[in-house]
Amino acid sequence: MIMAGVVFAITGNYILLVLAATIGVISPSGNEVGPFLSIEQSSLTQIMPDEQRTQIFAWYNLVGAFATALGAICGGTLSQVLQNAGVTPLTSYRVVVLGYALVGLVLAVLFTRLSPSVEVIAHPVHADSGKPVARKGFLGLHTSGKVVFKLAALFSLDAFAGGFVVQSLVAYWFTKRFGVDPAVLGAIFFGANILAGLSALSAAWVASKIGLLNTMVLTHLPSNILLILVPLMPNLPLAIAMLLLRFSISQMDVPTRQSYTMAVVSPDERSSASGITGIARTIGASLAPTFTGLLLANPLLISVPFFISGGLKIIYDLIIYRSFRAIKPPEEKKSAL
Repeated sequence: MIMAGVVFAITGNYILLVLAATIGVISPSGNEVGPFLSIEQSSLTQIMPDEQRTQIFAWYNLVGAFATALGAICGGTLSQVLQNAGVTPLTSYRVVVLGYALVGLVLAVLFTRLSPSVEVIAHPVHADSGKPVARKGFLGLHTSGKVVFKLAALFSLDAFAGGFVVQSLVAYWFTKRFGVDPAVLGAIFFGANILAGLSALSAAWVASKIGLLNTMVLTHLPSNILLILVPLMPNLPLAIAMLLLRFSISQMDVPTRQSYTMAVVSPDERSSASGITGIARTIGASLAPTFTGLLLANPLLISVPFFISGGLKIIYDLIIYRSFRAIKPPEEKKSAL
């Protein structure tokens, strides 16, 4: 992060900027795309009881969403204040990325203060002999490889489906379909994101009642049906209502999905599992907007992305339930005894 911020502040060389953005994990979408997510999830799982894992992940996602929103406000406000003071737009943006580098420095200091308890024993030993257990695998996986790659494939499908209806493209659809002005769009997506963040909090309570996988599927299915209904609404208020209803339950699968992934793999595989499934989601999500742009360019096909996204997500829900309904996380195994 520190290197990326400094490079962005001092150079305009395109190749150097791309390298810095890639290595320094500067996200083009504002969402986490680097290695931090997998390491943080693994560390959190290591220090918390199984019964509290989903609840902690729910707060983890909510705090992350609000922090992202705060960063966006601070960055935009700082650049605007500097420009109003006579600073050129380019210089104001360079100040913002220097702030990004400064945050990276603060994070580096904070990470040095972490307790060693967040670390997983890299080489577990036999209970009887005390000798190290030799574990070889691919990309840091051994016993859980099959499960992780199956989850990665399904998560990639889900992310690919979600890529058809990213917020910027949905905003464009509202503009073309109903002529919505930017102020109203801002209000729509402000409310949608607040509801999405709050929905993640309720996921832990629901999961404690019906299980992680059931929560993932049974909240995701109606969410996808509501998504398909958005373009079928005859007027703007009903379309907004369907979208907001969808967002009110759309994020309940996020902390439960993360918690489930951490729960069904060995402790020393958690970082790898989170990283592999995260990369799969990023790849899936990056492919879909290419097709969405082609569909939105044709007035007759402008609503098709909603149907494709909702349909593929329903397929994902059915496949993941069928594939993993027999694989229970530790806390659900305990409650079944």
